Amino acid sequence: TGDQVVICKNRAEFSGHKLLFFSFLTVISAKLKEKNKWFGPSPYVEVSVDGQSKKTEKCNNTNSPKWKQHLTVIVTPVSKLNFRVWSHQTLKSDVLLGSAALDIHETLKSNSMKLEQVVVTLHLVGDREPAEVVGDLSVCLDGMQVDPELLTNGDASSTRSNWEQRVDQHGRVYYVDHVEKRTTWDRPEPLPPSWERRVDNMGRIYYVDHFTRTTTWQRPTLESVRNYEQWQLQRSQLQGAMQQFNQRFIYGNKEFDPLGPLPHGWEKRTDSNGRVYFVNHNTRITQWEDPRSQGQLNEKPLPEGWEMRFTVDGIPYFVDHNRRTTTYIDPRTGKSALDNGPQIAYVRDFKAKVHYFRFWCQQLAMPQHIKITVSRKTLFEDSFQQIMSFSPQDLRRRLWVIFPGEEGLDYGGVAREWFFLLSHEVLNPMYCLFEYAGKDNYCLQINPASYINPDHLKYFRFIGRFIAMALFHGKFIDTGFSLPFYKRILNKPVGLKDLESVDPEFYNSLIWVKENDIEECGLEMFFSVDKEILGEIKSHDLKPNGSNILVTEENKEEYIRLVAEWRLSRGVEEQTQAFFEGFNEILPQQYLQYFDAKELEVLLCGMQEIDLNDWQRHTIYRHYTRTSRQIVWFWQFVKEIDNEKRMRLLQFVTGTCRLPVGGFADLMGSNGPQKFCIEKVGKENWLPRSHTCFNRLDLPPYKNYEQLKEKLLFAIEETEGFGQE
Repeated sequence: TGDQVVICKNRAEFSGHKLLFFSFLTVISAKLKEKNKWFGPSPYVEVSVDGQSKKTEKCNNTNSPKWKQHLTVIVTPVSKLNFRVWSHQTLKSDVLLGSAALDIHETLKSNSMKLEQVVVTLHLVGDREPAEVVGDLSVCLDGMQVDPELLTNGDASSTRSNWEQRVDQHGRVYYVDHVEKRTTWDRPEPLPPSWERRVDNMGRIYYVDHFTRTTTWQRPTLESVRNYEQWQLQRSQLQGAMQQFNQRFIYGNKEFDPLGPLPHGWEKRTDSNGRVYFVNHNTRITQWEDPRSQGQLNEKPLPEGWEMRFTVDGIPYFVDHNRRTTTYIDPRTGKSALDNGPQIAYVRDFKAKVHYFRFWCQQLAMPQHIKITVSRKTLFEDSFQQIMSFSPQDLRRRLWVIFPGEEGLDYGGVAREWFFLLSHEVLNPMYCLFEYAGKDNYCLQINPASYINPDHLKYFRFIGRFIAMALFHGKFIDTGFSLPFYKRILNKPVGLKDLESVDPEFYNSLIWVKENDIEECGLEMFFSVDKEILGEIKSHDLKPNGSNILVTEENKEEYIRLVAEWRLSRGVEEQTQAFFEGFNEILPQQYLQYFDAKELEVLLCGMQEIDLNDWQRHTIYRHYTRTSRQIVWFWQFVKEIDNEKRMRLLQFVTGTCRLPVGGFADLMGSNGPQKFCIEKVGKENWLPRSHTCFNRLDLPPYKNYEQLKEKLLFAIEETEGFGQE
């Protein structure tokens, strides 16, 4: 069948057509006939060949899906690739939209025995008789390669001697690994070139990449190696992003000092390198430590919901966010700082919260400094060894970070770069610790498959320390977490509403269950869920014997609550506990109690100066135009407010205060790139609403500017998550 086969014939058992190849396949796009429905399908493609099955991601609510997704399958020269396009259904079986087949042998003949960048458009036919064309599917075949590991092991049925192919009760093919004692729906692939499987002296399986001379616990595939290479490319581009990162800020200390005036005879100065130091003119000595924060205070943190602030004269007063009142009486002691002070109006002031937090961090700070020496090539492991070798008290000292072989002293800039680079390092796919909250959501959540790394709990404790250090020392990280994770840091409960930013489809399906009579719909559900981790399907009972308890109209509220809690934790309890063990060693969570989740994100990730021209240039409108008076008023409002309120508006609509490196042009939604959108929805007495998974603001047609300003301010400044869906 061609020179490539003849060359390999003497190296393998070639009986008929059993010589095996990798086929690199890209599923590009499809055109589906539109049906008269309110919503379009959510299509994905299943590719099957010789007992294997691979699936693309799904595209939501569209008849013209574009995947551009790479897949790798094992084929022979006479294999037939079968394509089935499905529409994903959240609460019932997926619907088959159409299918098509591709003959490898015929395609090879028509392309001179080569499959390099061969684009094929296939007609999709329905499953009814007579078959009708329901659309087109475009795919690209990009080469075939013989795999050396398969050549030594024979045909596909014995890819590895420890694997067994089985069929379940529903006729679905799955595979059993008798060594690692796990099952998977995906046919086991051979290891990528240059990789080797080994077993350590404790019987644990690990993998060696002889090309990069690295090891990992996670079994590599061609796709995971491709993801790792993409991550490395992003890492090499980080240096260019540092300039924008360095421009992030919260608030400087020039306008306001929560510690009040210096003691008599003291002066605060700055040296030529920008370091702040203090002069005691009484004794004629200088020191780095602030004399007002030397020694730890014995005072305990304020009760939950309370905050301490200072007047312009440095007199402390206390804010009760629970009742929205202020007082000079310290709720811990009952004593007043001022007998007959003037009344102070309640203001929700993020700036004051930041100053108060910095005040307490200064009280916890230890004198002197510690040195952290790390190599750029082994940043994660070096940082892990260094941070875990120090006591928590030492990590509250001033940081002095050193990159060996690089000139320069750390007066804050080197430490800032270290936090930036290391925060990106935890994304390394080879560590398998964190994952993106969604396909196009660049917020992080704990990877439930992290257990594949035997040391993962130690790493999570280290990352907990690292994140607490960033908050404590006022340094920003490059990649932030999902809002539910911030709520966990704040010890605040999470529930159904928090699902939207993590999994909008799952959230909408539960809302549907909540708002509809499931018994009338004939929907059969039980108090159990299936979860797939590393290809292994496991059932989890939401309550004891849950797989035998039917969900009814009477108990569905309990089901919704339990399934939402499960989706937000989904088996990462041990990892979360390890994270907080490390976190609380440096910074007890109670010191953050007066922040909400969105404010904590800003505290940890910083606040970019928002470019209004960039924002306007990359905003789209629905049922409004650029010249609509409500749109003109909207941009007038955005220009009038300060950067903090712009940030809160951005959080309200997109779910995060962080912008991609490319600015508003690169905003992402749940379905891919998604511009900031303003849509005319509702009546003039309605409040604005937001759809964070689509970066969309529902702006009612208000009658005047003052009304629009009042409604927008209320929406973005009042209760957390108000008006979002």
